[in-house]
Amino acid sequence: MINLDAQQIVECLTMKGLIESMRETYQQQSTIPQRRVMPLEEGGYDAFALLPAWSEDLITVKAFTYFPQNSMQGKDSLASKILAFRRQDGEPLALMDGKVMTFWRTAAASALAADYLAREDATRLLICGTGNLAPYMAYAYAAVRPLHKVMIWGRNQDKARQTVDAILSSSEYQSLPIERQFDVEIIEDVDSVMHEVDIITCVTGSAMPLFNGANIEPGTHIDLIGNHDADKRECDSISVERSSVFVDSRINVLAEAGDLLIPIKQGLFSADEILAELPELCSNQHSGRSSNQEITLYKSVGSALADLAAVKFVLTQKQAM
Repeated sequence: MINLDAQQIVECLTMKGLIESMRETYQQQSTIPQRRVMPLEEGGYDAFALLPAWSEDLITVKAFTYFPQNSMQGKDSLASKILAFRRQDGEPLALMDGKVMTFWRTAAASALAADYLAREDATRLLICGTGNLAPYMAYAYAAVRPLHKVMIWGRNQDKARQTVDAILSSSEYQSLPIERQFDVEIIEDVDSVMHEVDIITCVTGSAMPLFNGANIEPGTHIDLIGNHDADKRECDSISVERSSVFVDSRINVLAEAGDLLIPIKQGLFSADEILAELPELCSNQHSGRSSNQEITLYKSVGSALADLAAVKFVLTQKQAM
């Protein structure tokens, strides 16, 4: 069994390669049980989670801890490891750093969904959030759409500037041809730029909606990643009502995501109105966006299938080195 740390994993990854590998894996038959997110104490925020999945050749399970108060002590709030086993005989194959893998696979999965749901001519991306995941969203979307402009919004201007620097200094950005290197700027108010946005991706811990759904322009694609709580949400009910809604996993989203559960409770949306999961888009069971005027919304809470797909890609790349 090999043990891959964060740097060894990153050496195996390119965003475009990961997205295409994930598309292929999502088209194949896999088993994805409901993920288990377990609070460590009643009424507390600390949690432990397990995300298992398996295909005809591989079994993976990601375990992670979530301690949100760690940030107050200068520590990471998330810690994660992924175990991979050979499906044929259960032989352990690899132990991998789950944190960096999660950043890459989360961004890649959103970009993969956007390849079916965002307009082909989408060039302007708004990233709401300045956490560790934010820079990866820029790289991922640049792999599937011809971005000209990336806008960054966050409550902390220092962190916003750090996000801009992280994007511009990354190897993913530097490897783009000069004509594909997009501009990056900080914005102060989300609603004031909604008329400029083709794609908006939200990667925050916000408990309240980040923008007014009435301001969304026709043709916009909305990507919601940050919220995993039934009583919190990054978008309002108007946004959901106006959108064609897609998810990474119905069973997980409908167990955790207030972005959809709150409008369902309000009687403004129904679970039956979810049009498709990402694997259904990849396997052409649903065609995705139907017109340039349609507003599309993709809600993800994290699927073990994304971990499985990313592990497959890394192991294949490692063998080829």
